[in-house]
Amino acid sequence: MTRQPHDQFAKQYLAELLSPLGTVEVSREVTDEVRQIDLYFAPAPTLPAEPPSLGLLSKLVSSPCLIEPFRNQPSKTEIRTCMLKLFSLQSDLQRQARRENRGLPETELPRLWILATSASATLLDSFGAKLEPNNWTQGVYFLADALKTAVVAINQLPATPETLWLRILGKGATQQQAINELISLPREHPFRSNTLELISTSRINLERKENLDEDERELIMNLSPAYLQWREETLQQGRQQGLQQGNVQGQRLVLENLLRVRFGSLDEELMEVIQALLKLPPEEFTRLSLQLSREELLARFGRSEN
Repeated sequence: MTRQPHDQFAKQYLAELLSPLGTVEVSREVTDEVRQIDLYFAPAPTLPAEPPSLGLLSKLVSSPCLIEPFRNQPSKTEIRTCMLKLFSLQSDLQRQARRENRGLPETELPRLWILATSASATLLDSFGAKLEPNNWTQGVYFLADALKTAVVAINQLPATPETLWLRILGKGATQQQAINELISLPREHPFRSNTLELISTSRINLERKENLDEDERELIMNLSPAYLQWREETLQQGRQQGLQQGNVQGQRLVLENLLRVRFGSLDEELMEVIQALLKLPPEEFTRLSLQLSREELLARFGRSEN
């Protein structure tokens, strides 16, 4: 079944946030019919004495789990498919434990968290999903205990700092408010800078896609404030570094940062592009480095053009 464009952003976003806390596997395959888990997480055996908190998200991943994010309300079939992935993985782990002649207690089997931007009462009732108000916040619905499955209705989560990192994966006003809260965090917050950078990369890549649908256009609009904030802070950082290290060096650092965010790393070809871009005014090289693809940059500013 075709998943929404939001899913790739969600997987990258969650992997970035959770990697300091344990082992993250994106698109893990399970046996039987080959299926891919959007995100499999296993907490690290040891963590710092005071690891940075992700609020409710940290609570969700306190034990091994599968995470399946949906941009729109999942259908019953999609929820059952996610549960099938869970049961297949549990079977894999139990077979592995038998081969290794060790036990695998029920408490160590992974749990499934379905992150839904919304979930209607009709959908939740059809699975018998219930709140656990004594232990969990509004918006977290649990199926029968033995199924080890829960649905997080992101639009129902209270707008508190504890739920921020999940609400960023919401939709419409929920996501817009969460993005504004992210921007308002202190610059020294341990997750703020990387999250802004990740959101900006996703927006840049999505904007270059042809024939955007309505859902993709909404996602671009919702991510834009974070992108604009990241761009301004990146340019400001470059200006400050320029004052400290010389104007050209500061501009180079800005360009390197922008292209590294867009393309993941800087190879010899991109370093040559940077050298050529530095001959342009800062406003021009900033615009081009954000708008042009790698191929377009190489065609215009690569070795053959110098």
